[in-house]
Amino acid sequence: MRLRSGNSIFHPGNNGLDCRLHMWLKKKFGERTTALGQLGALESEMMERIWRRGETSVREVHAEFAPRLAYTTVMTTMDRLYKKGMLQRRKVGKAFLYVAALTEQQYREQLTHHLFGMVLHDGKNSSAVLSNFVDAVGTADEKLLDSLDELVKAKRRTLRRPE
Repeated sequence: MRLRSGNSIFHPGNNGLDCRLHMWLKKKFGERTTALGQLGALESEMMERIWRRGETSVREVHAEFAPRLAYTTVMTTMDRLYKKGMLQRRKVGKAFLYVAALTEQQYREQLTHHLFGMVLHDGKNSSAVLSNFVDAVGTADEKLLDSLDELVKAKRRTLRRPE
């Protein structure tokens, strides 16, 4: 997933951000999109279990959450995840079987891209965010810092090339 510079999609804000992001993802990847950054704690926990299980039913997921959650709560949450584009479903008899629309890795990559885009297009805090990121990378792993340096150099080379 690549964003064009100057794209206004990732400006901070609540409703406008969601709408612009949805429209960009819709244009880029087709109608069904994922609602990045909008998963609550229960939705995130449920997605982790669905990624681990693969195709599953509300009944099977509820068995993992019982007696903490009512069956209807699990059913409603899975329906919300479906409507957000996080799950796909197919009807089997009277029930639906659900499966994740993205792998966990794909979701994390898109979410990371989305979050960095939001922060970096803020303008006010871009330098602080980048500085803290470089500090964190350098503290965590010097080899990773070298990799980051190589990525920056490679990106600069591609940006200098005429199209």
